[in-house]
Amino acid sequence: MTRTILMLPGDGIGPEVAAAAKLCLEAVASAEGLDLAFDDAPFGGAAIDAAGTPLPDETLSKAKAADAIFLGAVGGPAWDEAPERPEKGLLGIRKALGLFANLRPVKVFEGLEDLSPLKADRVRGADVLIVRELTGGLYFGEKREGETEAFDGCAYSRDEVERIARIAYRAAAARKGRVTSVDKANVLATSRLWRRTVTAMAGDYPDVGLDHLYVDAAAMALVTGPARFDVILTENLFGDILSDEAAVIAGSIGLLGSASLGLTGPGLFEPIHGSAPDIAGKGVANPAGAIASAALLLRHGLNEPGAADRLEAALETELRDGERTADLGGTAGTMAFAQKVAERAAKLRAAA
Repeated sequence: MTRTILMLPGDGIGPEVAAAAKLCLEAVASAEGLDLAFDDAPFGGAAIDAAGTPLPDETLSKAKAADAIFLGAVGGPAWDEAPERPEKGLLGIRKALGLFANLRPVKVFEGLEDLSPLKADRVRGADVLIVRELTGGLYFGEKREGETEAFDGCAYSRDEVERIARIAYRAAAARKGRVTSVDKANVLATSRLWRRTVTAMAGDYPDVGLDHLYVDAAAMALVTGPARFDVILTENLFGDILSDEAAVIAGSIGLLGSASLGLTGPGLFEPIHGSAPDIAGKGVANPAGAIASAALLLRHGLNEPGAADRLEAALETELRDGERTADLGGTAGTMAFAQKVAERAAKLRAAA
């Protein structure tokens, strides 16, 4: 059975890391006997240049028809004055595809503690999954903007909280069995609804422990004791900030991938770094986050856990024993690093 992956290279370094991810996907597909077909479409700033909008109708149609979607990166100062910002395309495709759950794993592999700027004994054993709600909160609330006053509304319903909490509880049940729900219930009404709802659901998951943290305390705990966490469940804005903060645990924002999932239809998989226009076209961007996202695509988008394991193992091994990109103190270029990972993935499969 042929599965179609829609590639949205996007902006800045997006096309470079997308090409690296595709190379690794092709290598793993060949080794595992998977039949993958690739399509591509403009998105973000590139789509504004090509079609005048960050999410053209044709791109969205292709996305709805795909089995999974890979996004490189979006945005950049070149579109600061555009009528629609590139990031609006990202919000639009999430809403159109019903992608309400963002999964961001942050893991420090044994032997790779040196990559983190934090002390090795502080990050050793850290393995955190951040589950972020994607389609509610401030980003999608009522907005007003004037010269002297602006307003952003934050709204959540019980149903919205329940469906994202269910994702977190189920994930924790398959991991270490603990959910930490992050809110600001001492200040925000939406957070109090969030806390009540998450707490009421705990009885449905007797094997999963639950605790609550205010977002400021969670931000501190992430860098002082990240190994205390298993699954962090939180709303849209808090999740956006905390997941980027968590990148420091692993050592570089260039290392981390993400998955955005809905109840049905294709998921969207992307590295969490930005478009980095200052290094675009130089072939020096770290593709590890894109490759990690490709592994998430195999696992959650195509239901191929074996293939995902192969790619993750190859990436971990290359980071530990092989070459690294400049942001991690090495000299490997984007595609050279990806080629090494692809070769390791093929060898791992051959040796299995």
